[in-house]
Amino acid sequence: MTNRHFVIAALALGLAVATAIAQQNPYLGRWNIQGTGENSGVYWLEVKQDGGQLSGMFLDGGGHPLPLAVIKVENGELIFQPTRQNKPGPEFRLKAQGDRLTGSVKLADRTVNLVGARPPKWGHYDANAAHKFGPPVVLFDGKSMDAWGVQRQDRPMKWAIEDGAMTNDPPGANNLVSKQKFQDFKIQAEYKLDKAHEGRNGQMVKANSGIYLRGRYELQVLDDYGEKPFERGHMSVYGWHTPTSNASKPAGEWQSMEATVVGNRVSVILNGTKVQDNVVLEAITGGALDANESEPGPIMLQGDHEKVWYRKVVVTPITDARK
Repeated sequence: MTNRHFVIAALALGLAVATAIAQQNPYLGRWNIQGTGENSGVYWLEVKQDGGQLSGMFLDGGGHPLPLAVIKVENGELIFQPTRQNKPGPEFRLKAQGDRLTGSVKLADRTVNLVGARPPKWGHYDANAAHKFGPPVVLFDGKSMDAWGVQRQDRPMKWAIEDGAMTNDPPGANNLVSKQKFQDFKIQAEYKLDKAHEGRNGQMVKANSGIYLRGRYELQVLDDYGEKPFERGHMSVYGWHTPTSNASKPAGEWQSMEATVVGNRVSVILNGTKVQDNVVLEAITGGALDANESEPGPIMLQGDHEKVWYRKVVVTPITDARK
Protein backbone atom coordinates (compact mmCIF):
# COMPACT_ATOMS: atom_id res chain seq x y z
CA MET A 1 0.00 0.00 0.00
CA THR A 2 1.41 3.43 -0.95
CA ASN A 3 1.51 6.29 1.54
CA ARG A 4 -1.28 8.00 -0.38
CA HIS A 5 -3.50 4.94 -0.22
CA PHE A 6 -2.68 4.54 3.47
CA VAL A 7 -3.75 8.12 4.21
CA ILE A 8 -6.99 7.69 2.26
CA ALA A 9 -7.73 4.42 4.06
CA ALA A 10 -6.99 6.03 7.44
CA LEU A 11 -9.28 8.97 6.69
CA ALA A 12 -12.04 6.62 5.58
CA LEU A 13 -11.64 4.56 8.73
CA GLY A 14 -11.71 7.70 10.88
CA LEU A 15 -14.90 8.88 9.17
CA ALA A 16 -16.50 5.47 9.61
CA VAL A 17 -15.59 5.43 13.30
CA ALA A 18 -16.93 8.97 13.83
CA THR A 19 -20.15 8.04 12.01
CA ALA A 20 -20.54 4.90 14.11
CA ILE A 21 -20.00 6.88 17.32
CA ALA A 22 -22.59 9.45 16.27
CA GLN A 23 -25.07 6.70 15.44
CA GLN A 24 -24.49 5.14 18.85
CA ASN A 25 -25.11 8.43 20.67
CA PRO A 26 -28.88 8.81 21.06
CA TYR A 27 -28.55 12.23 22.67
CA LEU A 28 -27.41 14.19 19.63
CA GLY A 29 -29.79 16.89 18.43
CA ARG A 30 -32.40 19.09 20.10
CA TRP A 31 -34.62 18.32 23.07
CA ASN A 32 -37.46 19.98 24.95
CA ILE A 33 -37.28 19.13 28.65
CA GLN A 34 -39.77 19.77 31.43
CA GLY A 35 -39.72 19.22 35.14
CA THR A 36 -42.67 17.31 36.52
CA GLY A 37 -44.77 19.09 39.10
CA GLU A 38 -45.76 22.73 39.49
CA ASN A 39 -43.07 25.40 38.87
CA SER A 40 -40.46 22.72 38.14
CA GLY A 41 -38.81 24.35 35.14
CA VAL A 42 -38.92 24.26 31.34
CA TYR A 43 -35.63 23.68 29.53
CA TRP A 44 -34.18 23.29 26.05
CA LEU A 45 -31.05 21.35 25.12
CA GLU A 46 -28.98 20.87 21.98
CA VAL A 47 -26.21 18.25 21.92
CA LYS A 48 -23.54 18.20 19.21
CA GLN A 49 -20.51 16.04 18.55
CA ASP A 50 -17.39 16.97 16.61
CA GLY A 51 -14.51 14.52 16.31
CA GLY A 52 -15.84 12.48 19.20
CA GLN A 53 -16.07 15.57 21.45
CA LEU A 54 -19.47 16.46 22.89
CA SER A 55 -20.72 20.03 23.24
CA GLY A 56 -24.05 21.44 24.25
CA MET A 57 -26.24 24.53 24.38
CA PHE A 58 -28.74 24.75 27.25
CA LEU A 59 -31.66 27.00 28.08
CA ASP A 60 -31.67 26.91 31.87
CA GLY A 61 -35.28 27.92 32.43
CA GLY A 62 -34.79 31.65 31.81
CA GLY A 63 -32.58 33.88 29.70
CA HIS A 64 -31.25 32.42 26.45
CA PRO A 65 -29.28 29.27 25.52
CA LEU A 66 -25.67 29.20 26.71
CA PRO A 67 -22.81 26.74 26.11
CA LEU A 68 -22.41 23.91 28.61
CA ALA A 69 -19.02 23.75 30.30
CA VAL A 70 -19.60 20.14 31.38
CA ILE A 71 -21.34 17.55 29.21
CA LYS A 72 -20.59 13.83 28.90
CA VAL A 73 -22.09 10.39 28.51
CA GLU A 74 -21.23 7.84 31.21
CA ASN A 75 -22.66 4.33 31.33
CA GLY A 76 -25.26 5.34 28.78
CA GLU A 77 -26.42 8.36 30.79
CA LEU A 78 -26.18 11.99 29.65
CA ILE A 79 -24.70 14.18 32.39
CA PHE A 80 -24.28 17.96 32.16
CA GLN A 81 -24.01 21.05 34.31
CA PRO A 82 -25.01 24.59 33.35
CA THR A 83 -23.14 27.55 34.77
CA ARG A 84 -25.09 29.63 37.29
CA GLN A 85 -23.69 32.93 38.59
CA ASN A 86 -20.24 32.01 37.23
CA LYS A 87 -20.24 28.75 39.19
CA PRO A 88 -21.07 25.15 38.22
CA GLY A 89 -24.79 24.63 38.53
CA PRO A 90 -26.73 21.50 39.49
CA GLU A 91 -26.03 18.24 37.73
CA PHE A 92 -28.64 17.07 35.23
CA ARG A 93 -28.81 13.34 34.57
CA LEU A 94 -30.90 12.00 31.68
CA LYS A 95 -31.32 8.70 29.92
CA ALA A 96 -32.63 8.21 26.38
CA GLN A 97 -35.41 5.82 25.47
CA GLY A 98 -35.84 6.33 21.76
CA ASP A 99 -37.08 9.89 21.27
CA ARG A 100 -37.83 10.33 24.96
CA LEU A 101 -35.67 11.35 27.89
CA THR A 102 -36.18 10.68 31.57
CA GLY A 103 -34.02 11.73 34.49
CA SER A 104 -33.66 14.24 37.29
CA VAL A 105 -31.79 17.23 38.64
CA LYS A 106 -30.94 17.81 42.30
CA LEU A 107 -31.69 21.37 43.35
CA ALA A 108 -30.87 22.97 46.68
CA ASP A 109 -34.25 22.19 48.21
CA ARG A 110 -35.53 19.22 46.23
CA THR A 111 -34.98 16.72 43.43
CA VAL A 112 -36.96 17.43 40.27
CA ASN A 113 -37.87 14.61 37.91
CA LEU A 114 -37.45 15.47 34.22
CA VAL A 115 -39.02 14.30 30.98
CA GLY A 116 -37.80 15.25 27.52
CA ALA A 117 -38.93 14.85 23.93
CA ARG A 118 -37.79 15.86 20.47
CA PRO A 119 -39.26 19.13 19.15
CA PRO A 120 -42.06 18.70 16.60
CA LYS A 121 -41.43 18.47 12.87
CA TRP A 122 -43.34 21.43 11.55
CA GLY A 123 -43.32 21.17 7.78
CA HIS A 124 -43.53 24.35 5.69
CA TYR A 125 -45.52 27.38 6.85
CA ASP A 126 -45.69 30.98 5.71
CA ALA A 127 -46.65 33.73 8.13
CA ASN A 128 -46.95 36.16 5.21
CA ALA A 129 -49.51 34.16 3.24
CA ALA A 130 -53.03 35.49 2.58
CA HIS A 131 -54.63 33.81 5.58
CA LYS A 132 -58.30 33.60 6.45
CA PHE A 133 -59.18 35.01 9.85
CA GLY A 134 -61.90 34.26 12.36
CA PRO A 135 -63.60 36.73 14.71
CA PRO A 136 -61.18 38.82 16.81
CA VAL A 137 -60.80 37.94 20.48
CA VAL A 138 -60.43 41.07 22.62
CA LEU A 139 -58.24 40.16 25.60
CA PHE A 140 -58.29 43.70 26.96
CA ASP A 141 -60.93 46.33 26.22
CA GLY A 142 -59.74 49.06 28.57
CA LYS A 143 -62.28 48.12 31.23
CA SER A 144 -61.88 44.54 32.45
CA MET A 145 -59.09 42.03 33.11
CA ASP A 146 -61.49 39.08 33.17
CA ALA A 147 -59.68 37.46 30.21
CA TRP A 148 -56.50 37.03 32.25
CA GLY A 149 -55.15 34.74 34.91
CA VAL A 150 -51.61 34.64 36.31
CA GLN A 151 -48.59 32.40 35.87
CA ARG A 152 -47.82 31.87 39.54
CA GLN A 153 -50.91 30.89 41.50
CA ASP A 154 -49.03 31.25 44.80
CA ARG A 155 -48.33 34.95 44.24
CA PRO A 156 -50.57 38.03 44.02
CA MET A 157 -51.43 39.45 40.61
CA LYS A 158 -50.22 43.02 41.29
CA TRP A 159 -51.83 44.41 38.13
CA ALA A 160 -54.57 47.04 37.95
CA ILE A 161 -56.38 49.21 35.42
CA GLU A 162 -55.33 52.85 35.28
CA ASP A 163 -56.74 55.30 32.72
CA GLY A 164 -57.89 52.48 30.45
CA ALA A 165 -54.64 50.50 30.54
CA MET A 166 -53.47 47.42 32.43
CA THR A 167 -50.35 48.18 34.43
CA ASN A 168 -48.20 46.15 36.80
CA ASP A 169 -46.90 47.10 40.24
CA PRO A 170 -43.24 46.05 40.41
CA PRO A 171 -41.33 44.54 42.00
CA GLY A 172 -42.83 41.10 42.26
CA ALA A 173 -45.77 41.51 39.90
CA ASN A 174 -47.07 38.33 38.31
CA ASN A 175 -47.05 37.48 34.60
CA LEU A 176 -50.49 37.67 32.99
CA VAL A 177 -51.68 34.54 31.15
CA SER A 178 -54.73 34.61 28.92
CA LYS A 179 -57.45 32.16 29.87
CA GLN A 180 -58.02 31.36 26.20
CA LYS A 181 -55.48 29.44 24.11
CA PHE A 182 -54.60 29.92 20.47
CA GLN A 183 -52.82 27.97 17.71
CA ASP A 184 -52.29 30.19 14.65
CA PHE A 185 -53.21 33.84 14.91
CA LYS A 186 -52.50 37.53 14.54
CA ILE A 187 -51.92 39.49 17.74
CA GLN A 188 -52.09 43.28 18.01
CA ALA A 189 -51.03 45.14 21.11
CA GLU A 190 -50.45 48.71 22.21
CA TYR A 191 -48.21 49.43 25.18
CA LYS A 192 -45.73 51.82 26.70
CA LEU A 193 -42.70 51.34 28.93
CA ASP A 194 -41.70 53.28 32.01
CA LYS A 195 -38.72 55.60 31.71
CA ALA A 196 -35.32 54.40 32.89
CA HIS A 197 -34.58 54.71 36.59
CA GLU A 198 -31.56 54.34 38.82
CA GLY A 199 -31.08 50.86 40.23
CA ARG A 200 -29.64 49.74 43.54
CA ASN A 201 -26.10 49.66 42.15
CA GLY A 202 -26.37 53.17 40.77
CA GLN A 203 -26.74 52.03 37.15
CA MET A 204 -29.70 53.05 35.02
CA VAL A 205 -32.33 50.34 34.62
CA LYS A 206 -34.34 50.34 31.39
CA ALA A 207 -37.84 48.88 31.41
CA ASN A 208 -38.69 45.65 29.68
CA SER A 209 -41.57 43.24 29.34
CA GLY A 210 -42.38 40.46 26.91
CA ILE A 211 -45.23 39.14 24.79
CA TYR A 212 -45.19 35.34 24.70
CA LEU A 213 -46.79 33.64 21.70
CA ARG A 214 -48.56 30.44 22.78
CA GLY A 215 -46.86 31.06 26.11
CA ARG A 216 -43.59 29.70 24.66
CA TYR A 217 -41.90 32.21 22.36
CA GLU A 218 -41.04 35.63 23.74
CA LEU A 219 -41.19 38.74 21.60
CA GLN A 220 -39.06 41.05 23.69
CA VAL A 221 -40.51 44.40 24.79
CA LEU A 222 -37.62 46.68 25.69
CA ASP A 223 -36.68 50.33 26.07
CA ASP A 224 -33.87 50.36 23.48
CA TYR A 225 -34.75 53.51 21.51
CA GLY A 226 -31.85 54.65 19.31
CA GLU A 227 -29.71 51.58 19.97
CA LYS A 228 -28.31 49.09 17.49
CA PRO A 229 -30.61 46.07 16.96
CA PHE A 230 -29.49 42.93 18.77
CA GLU A 231 -30.76 39.42 19.47
CA ARG A 232 -32.47 40.42 22.72
CA GLY A 233 -33.70 43.83 21.60
CA HIS A 234 -37.23 45.18 21.17
CA MET A 235 -39.35 42.70 19.16
CA SER A 236 -36.54 40.19 18.89
CA VAL A 237 -37.50 36.54 19.10
CA TYR A 238 -35.61 36.49 22.35
CA GLY A 239 -32.10 35.17 21.92
CA TRP A 240 -32.78 33.79 18.43
CA HIS A 241 -33.66 36.48 15.89
CA THR A 242 -32.42 40.08 15.85
CA PRO A 243 -34.91 42.64 14.49
CA THR A 244 -33.99 43.85 11.00
CA SER A 245 -34.10 47.44 12.28
CA ASN A 246 -34.77 49.37 15.47
CA ALA A 247 -38.30 50.74 15.21
CA SER A 248 -38.67 51.52 18.93
CA LYS A 249 -40.17 54.74 20.26
CA PRO A 250 -38.79 56.45 23.37
CA ALA A 251 -39.92 55.20 26.77
CA GLY A 252 -43.18 56.80 27.87
CA GLU A 253 -44.66 56.85 24.35
CA TRP A 254 -47.35 54.45 23.19
CA GLN A 255 -46.09 51.80 20.80
CA SER A 256 -47.88 49.25 18.63
CA MET A 257 -46.96 45.77 17.50
CA GLU A 258 -48.55 43.18 15.26
CA ALA A 259 -47.34 39.60 14.97
CA THR A 260 -48.64 36.81 12.77
CA VAL A 261 -47.69 33.31 13.87
CA VAL A 262 -48.42 30.20 11.81
CA GLY A 263 -46.88 26.86 12.71
CA ASN A 264 -43.27 27.68 13.54
CA ARG A 265 -43.09 30.92 11.53
CA VAL A 266 -43.66 34.49 12.65
CA SER A 267 -43.65 37.95 11.11
CA VAL A 268 -43.65 41.06 13.30
CA ILE A 269 -44.46 44.71 12.64
CA LEU A 270 -43.35 47.29 15.23
CA ASN A 271 -44.67 50.83 14.97
CA GLY A 272 -45.44 50.31 11.27
CA THR A 273 -42.08 48.74 10.35
CA LYS A 274 -41.65 45.02 9.62
CA VAL A 275 -38.83 43.84 11.89
CA GLN A 276 -39.26 40.04 11.62
CA ASP A 277 -40.05 38.54 8.22
CA ASN A 278 -41.40 34.98 8.33
CA VAL A 279 -38.57 33.86 10.63
CA VAL A 280 -38.42 30.39 12.16
CA LEU A 281 -39.40 29.93 15.78
CA GLU A 282 -36.33 27.83 16.44
CA ALA A 283 -37.17 26.76 19.98
CA ILE A 284 -38.92 27.77 23.17
CA THR A 285 -37.45 30.86 24.80
CA GLY A 286 -36.58 31.58 28.41
CA GLY A 287 -39.56 31.74 30.75
CA ALA A 288 -41.80 29.53 28.58
CA LEU A 289 -44.86 28.12 30.32
CA ASP A 290 -44.32 24.67 28.82
CA ALA A 291 -42.56 22.92 25.94
CA ASN A 292 -45.61 21.40 24.23
CA GLU A 293 -44.85 23.24 21.00
CA SER A 294 -47.40 21.57 18.74
CA GLU A 295 -50.33 22.44 21.03
CA PRO A 296 -52.33 25.68 21.31
CA GLY A 297 -51.15 28.00 24.05
CA PRO A 298 -52.08 31.27 25.77
CA ILE A 299 -50.74 34.77 25.41
CA MET A 300 -48.48 35.71 28.31
CA LEU A 301 -47.54 39.28 29.19
CA GLN A 302 -44.43 39.65 31.32
CA GLY A 303 -44.97 41.79 34.38
CA ASP A 304 -42.23 40.63 36.73
CA HIS A 305 -39.66 43.18 35.52
CA GLU A 306 -40.17 46.94 35.33
CA LYS A 307 -43.36 48.93 34.95
CA VAL A 308 -45.32 48.64 31.71
CA TRP A 309 -48.80 49.60 30.45
CA TYR A 310 -50.95 47.66 27.95
CA ARG A 311 -54.04 49.42 26.59
CA LYS A 312 -54.89 47.00 23.76
CA VAL A 313 -54.46 43.25 23.29
CA VAL A 314 -56.46 41.62 20.48
CA VAL A 315 -55.91 38.12 19.06
CA THR A 316 -57.48 37.14 15.72
CA PRO A 317 -57.36 33.39 15.05
CA ILE A 318 -56.24 32.13 11.65
CA THR A 319 -58.62 29.52 10.29
CA ASP A 320 -56.60 28.06 7.40
CA ALA A 321 -52.88 28.29 8.38
CA ARG A 322 -51.70 28.56 4.78
CA LYS A 323 -48.30 27.15 3.91
